[in-house]
Amino acid sequence: MEMDKSINVLGETLVICGDTPVTGFFRDGKCNTCAQDVGSHTVCIEASNAFLEFSRSKGNDLSTPVPEYGFSGLKPGDSWCLCAARWLQAYEEDKAPRVHLTKTHIRALEIVPLELLKRFGVDLN
Repeated sequence: MEMDKSINVLGETLVICGDTPVTGFFRDGKCNTCAQDVGSHTVCIEASNAFLEFSRSKGNDLSTPVPEYGFSGLKPGDSWCLCAARWLQAYEEDKAPRVHLTKTHIRALEIVPLELLKRFGVDLN
């Protein structure tokens, strides 16, 4: 698996998203991606209660610990590399979490427009 260049949506070097719990398609703490990452785990979010409930309602429980995979479960305020399409779906249902633009991979822009991400940017407002 060859990793795509580590560039964020602002055209700068991608910054680490989170390591508690460790996130990313490659489990390297960054929202790096490659051709095998069909979910495009490229949007670095700041988890919120509303989003975690939304995600659970869609069949992806991100808040329950799964110790056998070293996953402690997300809490509000935690950072996580989310699938770009799931972020867009959450936005469409008024549950979108805030986004760390410096930590969001440029390939997220294939699914979510930059202007939309900027409206939820933690690093902008």
